[in-house]
Amino acid sequence: MPDLPHRRAVLPSKITLPEGRVRAVIDAVRPSVDGGLFAVKRVVGERFEVQADCFTDGHDVLRAALQWRGEAEKAWHEVELVALGNDVWSASFTPPTPGRYLYTVAAWVDHFESWRRELERRIDADDIRIAVQLGAALIEACAGRAKAKDRKALGDWAARLRQQAGSKTGQLASLKALALDQALAEVAARNPDRAFEATYRMALPLVVDRERARYSTWYELFPRSTSHEPGRHGTFRDVEARLPYVAELGFDVLYFPPIHPIGREKRKGRNNALVANADDVGSPWAIGAAEGGHKAILTELGSFEDFRHLVAKAKEFGIELALDIAFQCAPDHPYIKEHPSWFRWRPDGSVQYAENPPKKYQDIYPFNFESEDWRGLWRELKGVIDFWIAEGVKIFRVDNPHTKSFAFWEWAIGEVKRAHPDVIFLAEAFTRPKVMHRLAKLGFSQSYTYFTWRNTKHELAEYFTELAHGPGRDYYRPNAWPNTPDILSEALHDAPRATFMARLVLAATLAASYGIYGPAYELLERAPREAGVEEYLDSEKYQLRAWDLAHPDSLRRFIARVNRIRRDNPALQADASLRFISVDNDQLIAYAKTEPASDNVIVSVVNLDPHNTQSGWLELDASALGIEHGQSFQMHDLLSDQRFLWQGTRNFIMLDPRNAPAHIFRLRRHVRSEQDFDYFL
Repeated sequence: MPDLPHRRAVLPSKITLPEGRVRAVIDAVRPSVDGGLFAVKRVVGERFEVQADCFTDGHDVLRAALQWRGEAEKAWHEVELVALGNDVWSASFTPPTPGRYLYTVAAWVDHFESWRRELERRIDADDIRIAVQLGAALIEACAGRAKAKDRKALGDWAARLRQQAGSKTGQLASLKALALDQALAEVAARNPDRAFEATYRMALPLVVDRERARYSTWYELFPRSTSHEPGRHGTFRDVEARLPYVAELGFDVLYFPPIHPIGREKRKGRNNALVANADDVGSPWAIGAAEGGHKAILTELGSFEDFRHLVAKAKEFGIELALDIAFQCAPDHPYIKEHPSWFRWRPDGSVQYAENPPKKYQDIYPFNFESEDWRGLWRELKGVIDFWIAEGVKIFRVDNPHTKSFAFWEWAIGEVKRAHPDVIFLAEAFTRPKVMHRLAKLGFSQSYTYFTWRNTKHELAEYFTELAHGPGRDYYRPNAWPNTPDILSEALHDAPRATFMARLVLAATLAASYGIYGPAYELLERAPREAGVEEYLDSEKYQLRAWDLAHPDSLRRFIARVNRIRRDNPALQADASLRFISVDNDQLIAYAKTEPASDNVIVSVVNLDPHNTQSGWLELDASALGIEHGQSFQMHDLLSDQRFLWQGTRNFIMLDPRNAPAHIFRLRRHVRSEQDFDYFL
């Protein structure tokens, strides 16, 4: 290999050097999303733990602090970080209110504590006296930084140390004891020298939502199908009469498809027919007609006064109304004539309608987010959200957000939540994973999932492990739906009752937030429009439906019990603790959730075979569930109210889908007597 020519670094004559006396290093701060580009998400009352990798050169003692503040605050709150080992440090705080926060980490070399640590190891008399004199200088400097009471205590301490260190007759043991006095050391620790502290390269963002963003139970219905008289268009007053039923089922969010005027031009007929009959009501997602658009209400549903009355009445039942935000227009929406530049025009003078091949939506025109008037478009669309917030709505399900500008969502959601931090946005985006995650990063509070198409044990375990513990765990909050008005999954096509029960238990116990489209779900609506198509026959999207809520086959009691179990057990109200449990039968899936603060442990077991009894041996993780070796414990099935006595980690399970395809066990460790049990296994 030939010799390389010698190269000398040529420095500019004038350079600006960083403060070279800063020796602490903050290598990483966790959690953060994309290095702080996007916000981590938490809810009010939830402890937010931050870890940081901090170290310094040499052997000096390091101290570090977690700093946090509300976005509008000027002063930082501070919590000292605790060393966990291997240069990892940890601290936490609990955000007091919804809103946007910032957090960062500071670290510094603690010369005082470094001195104390070295002094503890010294044994030579002269070394000890010299070291104490050095320490007295550090303490004196510390007194100069302290306030009144601390200043006097530190000043007196430094003086006494100097006096005793200068005396050749003094006892070394008493001198060393005075220098290492713990109570005075704590006073010094309150007044550290942070002149050369390091701070992390940026303040990281944190969005704190109210609890419903983490834990919510959704019920979707079409207001127009709530009439007690078949063939009559339902109204908001009819929905009010339905509220006791929704409350009985245990749902806390009642979600409506769009409630705006429905376009008449190119209106779809029943079962998505291209030509509508005179009495066809059209799709609510074809928004806008001569009487108004996104800020108007379909006349047949009622007035704004009726809507406000419904919002207030729902609150009396502990229910919030959620509205659909669908940013698209029917051909006769007023925007088409008022703002033609907001749409894509084809050479023949028509507007390009929406498509998602092979699906075509001839009755819907999408917005053109590359319009020259994009600023006007953005302002108007955000104005739609602001309008409905003023009408009392704080939860929005957003239709197909992935077909709109990402930049728009980041701006609009950020602006809305700065003014209204309690607003919740659910992203209805069944699309590619990275796109779904991007939307969550941009600010959506919750996100739809692939649960609808995850059926096997392997699929479910892999997917929900990713959701609970994967890279999206700090920003992607899943909301699981077994069905929607758009999707009758193949798993539900002509499916038996047990399938509907099993899918509901899976959604309700795997995810802290879940929803169903009803009454289709509890009434076992399972007929597809045609074989191989995931759409309902006689879909409510295109026609009025009359539902027999008192039908004897309804799952209403079962759903109510599952939702009551969710309300009563905090373990089911979050996702981070989810762990799957080994079962030696692929038709049985088992998993646990825990909530240590209330000692709440829930173990769910579901039979994925709707036709046959399945059995197997379940292997519990004793340490994760707090079970001692050889300990007997009770497994209380909250669905059947049966109680089982288990012992050890390996136990037998059998589920007959004709009775119930699932167990939702609450683990109770303290057994009083055999009378507490119905069965002994």
